[in-house]
Amino acid sequence: MLFRSSSGGAEWMIVFLGNAGPRYNGTRHNVGFAVGDILARRCGVSINRLRSRALTARANMGGHDVLLVKPQTFMNLSGEAVRPLADYFKIPPERVLVVSDEVALVPGRLRLRASGSAGGHNGLKNIILHLGTENFPRLRVGVGSPPHPDYDMADWVMGVPRGEDAAALEKAEERAADAIECCVQHGIDRAMNRYNG
Repeated sequence: MLFRSSSGGAEWMIVFLGNAGPRYNGTRHNVGFAVGDILARRCGVSINRLRSRALTARANMGGHDVLLVKPQTFMNLSGEAVRPLADYFKIPPERVLVVSDEVALVPGRLRLRASGSAGGHNGLKNIILHLGTENFPRLRVGVGSPPHPDYDMADWVMGVPRGEDAAALEKAEERAADAIECCVQHGIDRAMNRYNG
């Protein structure tokens, strides 16, 4: 059964994690923002209304009222933007879908889950802290791990993928947008069955 919020709220909030500013455009850490741009184009909106330290847009996704969100707090403080928006729009945690990069997945692979730990991701960790629960869905987009153990992880996620990795991520961003649409319109179970792996 799909959730419908009370008057004035939204059915879903889709949170796209990334770092604000042009210097981070195209980096592995900003895969979430890239997915947000794709969904916004599909919905015919721009994620450009600043509220609660985030850029937002209301959109219709297959007849469902959704709030698209790009936190502007920097990754590690994403929860500071997410919690006030969830409260204001009356969206429970199980309808707050967070999109992030994931170094533990090969470039281009998707993993959608209904809940779970932060898995070492600081953006997810901060959202868990502020929502007070791990019980919110998250869509991880694989960006791969550094080529050798001595490679600095911060440099890796802040880097821009090239070659085959870039091509795989570009396809994955479109598939991630498909997965979100499926989740909103048909439920998370169907989306997990169709897009995981």
